[in-house]
Amino acid sequence: MYKSVIKPILDWIIAMFAFVILSPILFIIAVAIKIDSQGSVFFLQNRLGKNGKVFKVIKFRSMRSDSNYKTRNTMESDPRITKVGQFIRKTSLDEIPQIINILKGEMSFIGPRPPVVNYPKKYEDYTDFERQRFLVKPGISGLAAIRCREVHDWNINIPIDIEYVTNLSFKLDLKLFIASLITFFKTDNIYTISNNP
Repeated sequence: MYKSVIKPILDWIIAMFAFVILSPILFIIAVAIKIDSQGSVFFLQNRLGKNGKVFKVIKFRSMRSDSNYKTRNTMESDPRITKVGQFIRKTSLDEIPQIINILKGEMSFIGPRPPVVNYPKKYEDYTDFERQRFLVKPGISGLAAIRCREVHDWNINIPIDIEYVTNLSFKLDLKLFIASLITFFKTDNIYTISNNP
């Protein structure tokens, strides 16, 4: 009942409220990105969602538009990252547009982070055990994200994601939601192995 009915409704209500409240901040960030560098305000990337369905995750662009996005390594001194990009990455503000993904029904506030379609592997290459992480909508934050911040070791994260799916409940989501708000502006471990410009 909670997973199939209550959780999606709560996600949509909170996302709509957050979108309205954060609209001025979204506008300011968008303007800053346009002033700072040429290119689109948003960065769109195909990700794997519930049941392996591909969708486009929406983030604020933090790299130069002519950057090579194929490499997953991003360091603090990475020349591809713009000045505004440095700030929005450190404060996780680049993640805010994913509220739109929630309103579209593609994501949840809490859930496993959506992997890139071919990294760490294609959907069909995940084992039956690993595919359990795709039984729920991906989240902006989740159990693995809280425990490991942005240090992506899929051998560690996937079992944690499955632990979340197995124990999914309102109480667990509430606990992770509060923990996510507390850690939202932490700047540790954000420049790691990633494919999230």
